[in-house]
Amino acid sequence: MADTTTTSPLADSLQAAMNTARKAQDKDRTLVLGTIIANLKNRRIELRREPSDDEVVEVIRKGIKLRREAAEQFDKASRPELAAIELAQIAVLSEFLPPAVDPDEIRQAVRAAIAGGAKDVGKVMAQVLPKFKGRTEGKVINDIVREELQKG
Repeated sequence: MADTTTTSPLADSLQAAMNTARKAQDKDRTLVLGTIIANLKNRRIELRREPSDDEVVEVIRKGIKLRREAAEQFDKASRPELAAIELAQIAVLSEFLPPAVDPDEIRQAVRAAIAGGAKDVGKVMAQVLPKFKGRTEGKVINDIVREELQKG
């Protein structure tokens, strides 16, 4: 039998939250947490080691992104009840993310990168993204980069 203990405090809190949801017979919460924990186990197999908190956050963010895309598709297909389920799952997963980065902080880093000579989206993103990895979505950073480059 494989050792299933996790070294990541965030992964431990996900497991504890799922156990609490099971005891409370909260089926919706148990389902979404169980899915993320399964994704986390797959990530652990890929890495061949225990994932760090940053890697756990990546798995959660991917889960949120998938659910956000699904909610958009359900809205387009006039299925608001299914979109509402996806949005509720996003809310559950968002509880486990670190606090969001202030957009002004991102904007300052983007301006510094542009001042440092980066003049296209790819070069600015390459400098700024590593600073905020795991703390915000790449799309947010990309939008700010595009705004700042247009201001020129």
